[in-house]
Amino acid sequence: MITKEETGKYLDENKQRFLDELFDLLRIPSVSADPKFKGDVKKAAEFMKAKFEEAGADNVEVCETAGHPIVYADKLIDPKLPTVLVYGHYDVQPADPYELWDSEPFNPVIKDGKIVARGSADDKGQMYIHVKAFEMMMQNGGVPCNVKFMIEGEEEVGSENLEIFIAENKEKLKSDVIVISDTSMIANEHPSMAVSLKGISYLEIEVTGPNRDLHSGVYGGAVANPINVLARMIASLQDENRKVTVPGFYDKVLELTQAERDEMNKAPFNLDVYKRDLKIEDVEGEATYNTLERMGIRPTLDVNGIWGGYIGEGAKTVLPSKANAKISMRLVPNQNHHEITELFQKHLESIAPKSVKVKVIPHHGGMPYVTPTDTDSYKAAEKAFEKVWGKKPIPTREGGSIPIVSLFKDILGLDSILMGFGLNSDAIHSPNESFGVENYLKGIETVALFHQYFAELDK
Repeated sequence: MITKEETGKYLDENKQRFLDELFDLLRIPSVSADPKFKGDVKKAAEFMKAKFEEAGADNVEVCETAGHPIVYADKLIDPKLPTVLVYGHYDVQPADPYELWDSEPFNPVIKDGKIVARGSADDKGQMYIHVKAFEMMMQNGGVPCNVKFMIEGEEEVGSENLEIFIAENKEKLKSDVIVISDTSMIANEHPSMAVSLKGISYLEIEVTGPNRDLHSGVYGGAVANPINVLARMIASLQDENRKVTVPGFYDKVLELTQAERDEMNKAPFNLDVYKRDLKIEDVEGEATYNTLERMGIRPTLDVNGIWGGYIGEGAKTVLPSKANAKISMRLVPNQNHHEITELFQKHLESIAPKSVKVKVIPHHGGMPYVTPTDTDSYKAAEKAFEKVWGKKPIPTREGGSIPIVSLFKDILGLDSILMGFGLNSDAIHSPNESFGVENYLKGIETVALFHQYFAELDK
């Protein structure tokens, strides 16, 4: 049985090595979305394989897929003991725009107690916590339960091949619970655990007008400008109360009771600090809901990118042939991303003027998920957080999405425990992404104790 004293001692003795290893992983630009980094994604998978072997895992393999590989490893000590399946990802978001980084995105540095690098919080730092926790358990009496690892390289591009891998390897992945560290806490002084994730529908809009770019003086005012049309269509997707206007969008939304809303609003949240951190004068969102509720329990629609026409230096008076936008809709329990995508597509086609052609291109989606809080696994995680962080974690509802979590439930029949150690201020997906050194080291300790407590509670 590993104790907090043993974990603390092992962390003190190996702190620098744990940081050095993570830095080595962060130096690999494993950007899954860009084909030019394909070799680096493969390199990151091989790195993970080597570290699992060094830590003492068995059956370590790099499993090839139609896309980027999945790294599998396990340590099976007794079929009578419970089994934990750890999921994470080693791929990262593109680092663009590079010029907005204060340091090289793939050359990690520590600044103000934080590891600054692409992937530091999402998800290399949080995922690597589990590798080092496993090593720590192996060096202090062994793991108290069976452990399996499934680390993928396509999470940032929709996990398309992971679904196939799971369906083909149900027996191999058979477990009692899945543990994921890819979410955030409220603050280090207020530890929390996410108990729900939003689903997502992600798509692209293409608006086509004339068959070529036109002179804006000769044709302006007489021929539809696809950028103008696209802007009007996007503006119409929300009303004056910031509600989404797509017919049927809210039909299946799970509405929380006032008592449930009151409970979630007990989480510490300072709106002034929130605005100051983002350097904004005011917040915005759906009327009759506050900021915490808008982020956690309400569906959203946002434009993630928009382009068309001339954007180079100087002026070019062009009326563009095409305009494009990328849209994401974050969904809440009971909403189905397939249905929402179809509703959106039909609505956009219905409001498109005859002067242009509109094409909706679905990219990827995922279902919402809610974690049960009355299970041994949740109680074990709760106890581990309280032991290491000094406070019982607050249950929170995440605004982000991990689409594969609902698939774990559908295909494997397993619930997921979301043990996130990042902070909202970590700037994931943005320049200067960071992850606290304290969060990394305490996360290792928390995960090790979780395994111990889970094994004990399961008995």
